[in-house]
Amino acid sequence: MTLESRLDYRFHNPALLKQALTHPSSGIQPDNQRLEYLGDALFGAALSLLLYREKPDWPEGAMTKLRHLLVSTDSLYTWAKDLDLRLTLPAKSDPSHMKTAFRKPLADAVEAILAAIYQDAIAANTDGFTAVCRVVNQRFQTQIQQAGRDSWEHHDTKTTLQEKAANLGLPAPTYELVKRHGPDHAPTFLVSVQVGPHHAQASAQSLKQAQVAAARLALTLLV
Repeated sequence: MTLESRLDYRFHNPALLKQALTHPSSGIQPDNQRLEYLGDALFGAALSLLLYREKPDWPEGAMTKLRHLLVSTDSLYTWAKDLDLRLTLPAKSDPSHMKTAFRKPLADAVEAILAAIYQDAIAANTDGFTAVCRVVNQRFQTQIQQAGRDSWEHHDTKTTLQEKAANLGLPAPTYELVKRHGPDHAPTFLVSVQVGPHHAQASAQSLKQAQVAAARLALTLLV
């Protein structure tokens, strides 16, 4: 199955899709940075519209928290993996490093693709934002329909920890990188979090993931 089939969008100008997959480190111009900038805004707008439509009884705060979860790097990276994205990289790049060193670039490429769809549809005299919304809806509509107001608590653990600490009259959590080890292309991060008298540590393959894991452990201490 081709990438266009997985997106359910056929490009009139395939060069736009090629650009969306061109990482700046490739040295090839045009790369995907400008498209990623536009795609970030389009993605947020499309998700906001979808949330507003599918959750008519939700307050602004709940919609914002769920949107924050869905636009996260982790969410976009998962989408990139499901699309089986392949970036254009420098000739000497090792594809085996993609799962670690290129987590953020793969997430950015998804946003660049959305911008490419927008530009492609406009050039074909159709509504670019509608085309983007169709792709975003296809990905997230069911997930949003099934989401409860506490859905982000299982994912946005750091925010949940901060809110719970505040409710208990404790200071805001503070995170510290204790140690980084392993090869540059696959490092491991050990992070500690302090919440008043409570302390927890966890490790993961990215700093953000380690912080989330530590926060999850700290939540079990706040009873």
